[in-house]
Amino acid sequence: MSAELHLTRHDSTLVLTLNDPASRNALSPAVYVAAVAALDDAAQDPTLRALVLTGAGGHFSGGGNLNQLAAVRGQPAVQAARVDALHGWIVAMRTHPLPVIAAVEGAAAGAGCSLALACDLLVASTTARFGLAYGRIGASPDGGVVQSLMQLLPRQQALEWLWLAQVRSGADLQRAGLVNRLTDPGQALDEALALAASLAQFAPNVIASVKRLSVDAAVLPLATHLDHERDAFIANLNHDNGGEGLTAWREKRPPQFR
Repeated sequence: MSAELHLTRHDSTLVLTLNDPASRNALSPAVYVAAVAALDDAAQDPTLRALVLTGAGGHFSGGGNLNQLAAVRGQPAVQAARVDALHGWIVAMRTHPLPVIAAVEGAAAGAGCSLALACDLLVASTTARFGLAYGRIGASPDGGVVQSLMQLLPRQQALEWLWLAQVRSGADLQRAGLVNRLTDPGQALDEALALAASLAQFAPNVIASVKRLSVDAAVLPLATHLDHERDAFIANLNHDNGGEGLTAWREKRPPQFR
């Protein structure tokens, strides 16, 4: 892995930590590549049940390195490759079979904000600050954040945030329905791990199916989506975990899903 991305295991949860505190965990192409590789490896590990993305040193991520951005002005091919690498990370999280939980302290700015909003669940402390200041440097957003906000917020609210380069708190995002858990300072990671542990009690094939259906629901016609729901219901009911769940219900005991 890149020196700026650390991986640690907590029971059945893999924690990916952005780790360059001197730059507020600024993002780079090396981090994008390392993150996608980590996600690919995690998808092959049957003992994992969830992923947590967080940052070291009191911040999630301040976004892209502006000095690096300035250095590649006038090099559109280089710029495109870097943005595509970031977008590959976004796609890898959204399509991953495991739930991805963001644990945010401090700054989640620019592409860092995009990453946080691309996660399936979002835990933020009261110190968290979510900023989309692209307009202040004459740039437009990347990292899928326009689509994220258009799906998560009314259009008018999304455009105000995107256009006016506003900074919003974890409490602001919780009121808007974007934050699942709001914690005291320094507690976001612990709360995210607790949320991951709760998810680990459920059948992983069902968790993966619901995630896949949730992505489909935003883009597919109703009839097609309903076909996907039917197919997923039948596949999961006939999975070993479906049999275990029904047996455990009849025997009045907790299920042991695998």
